[in-house]
Amino acid sequence: MKKSILYIALDLIFLIVFNVIFFLLKPEENPASVWISYAFIHLAYIMVVATPILTRKGKSSSVFGLALASVSAVYFFIVFIVGIIFILARPEDFKACLIIQILLAAAYGIVLLINLIANEVTAEKEEKRQKEILFVKTCSAKLQSALELAKDKEVKKAIEKAYDEVYNSPVKTSEAVRNIEIQIYDLTNKLYDSVDAKDNALALCNEIVKNTKERNIQLKAAR
Repeated sequence: MKKSILYIALDLIFLIVFNVIFFLLKPEENPASVWISYAFIHLAYIMVVATPILTRKGKSSSVFGLALASVSAVYFFIVFIVGIIFILARPEDFKACLIIQILLAAAYGIVLLINLIANEVTAEKEEKRQKEILFVKTCSAKLQSALELAKDKEVKKAIEKAYDEVYNSPVKTSEAVRNIEIQIYDLTNKLYDSVDAKDNALALCNEIVKNTKERNIQLKAAR
C-alpha cells in the first residue's frame, strides 16, 4: 500500500509542477490553441502512467512493458515539445495545433495497438510452449522422486529407463496424444505410490516406457 502511494506521488509531481507554472501565466487570456496543447499534454502523460496496466502478464512481461513504455514515452516527449511550442507561440487559429495533435495521437494509437497485438501473440505462444513442456517436466519430476524412494536395484534400473524415455521425449505435443499423456501421468503417480512393490513397480515402468514410445511415434506421424 505504501509503495503504491509513493508511485502515485511520483506520478503527480509533473502534473503539479506543470499546472502551477501554466496557471501562473494567466490562462484566462490564452487562445484555444493553448488549451488544446494543454489537454493533449495531459492525455499523453496519462498514457505514460497508465501503460503498465496494458502490459500483458507472462514470462516476458518485463519485455512487453519496456516496449509499451518506450512507445508512450516517445509520444509524450513529442506532444510535450509540440505543445510547449504552441503554448509559447499562442496562435489565434487553433486548427494547425488540433490537426497536429490528432495526427500524433493517431500515430501513437496505431503503434501502441500493433505492439499490444504483437505482445498477445508472443504471450499466447509462450503459454502454449509452457503447456507443452509441462507433460515432460511433470512426469520426469515424478519419476525422479520415485527413483529416490526405490531401494531395489532392479526397480531403480527400470525407473531410470522410464525416466530417460520420458525426459528425452519431444516437448511439443498435440491433442492427438493427450489421452496417452494422461495415462502416462497416471502411471507415474501409481509408480510413485507403489515403488516398494517390486513386481507392480516393474510392470508400471514397462507400461510407462511402452506408452511414451507410442506417444512419440504418434507425434512423429502427425508432423
